[in-house]
Amino acid sequence: MKKIILFAWCLVLGGFVLAGCSNSNESFEEKSYTPDTQINEINLDVRDREIEVSISENDQIHIAYFENSKETYDIMVSDENVLTMTSANNKAWSDYIGGKPADENRKISLQIPDALLENLTLSTTNEDITLSTLSVTGSINISSNGGNIVFSNLDVGSALTLNVKNGNISGAIVGSYDDFAIQSEIKKGESNLPDRKNSGEKTLNVFSNNGDVNIEFVNKSL
Repeated sequence: MKKIILFAWCLVLGGFVLAGCSNSNESFEEKSYTPDTQINEINLDVRDREIEVSISENDQIHIAYFENSKETYDIMVSDENVLTMTSANNKAWSDYIGGKPADENRKISLQIPDALLENLTLSTTNEDITLSTLSVTGSINISSNGGNIVFSNLDVGSALTLNVKNGNISGAIVGSYDDFAIQSEIKKGESNLPDRKNSGEKTLNVFSNNGDVNIEFVNKSL
């Protein structure tokens, strides 16, 4: 009798596993979003997605991404012209069984106009965040838990904040070393930045846990 009951439970659990694997293989659809109003600030807060940021060629914001019925995004623009994109999923526990989506389906491409955006905030887990040469009039705040942060020639009006766990930070900031007041906290890693530097009109805050930091300062003309 006990063997029969155990066998029945195995069949039930096996059905759940197969259902989970089937759902995880649901195809993704490529989508895009372009706001129809002027945007002052962008906030991307997603999970398990690579974020790639580049300059828009037509001074408009464009977001390209992939989603299916289980893994979607909430995109909205506030009355203050803040564009927010956050992860939203409709997964049951069985949907987490099986492999993760293909690399191309786990990528968000964000194109922004150069020097027209005030603030930019990016956050993800288990994936990298990369930014091409760009500038904002206010601040940039970037965070990755389980991935690297890589950038080239970021030009900020007031502040740059970088936060990484189990990943590295590398890139170049437009301006001189003397332009920035610096605060850095590095655990289990190496850094070419001082722990603290008080003088500077702009601020650079860097936090790293189990990763290395290598940041250069470059002239604006480069």
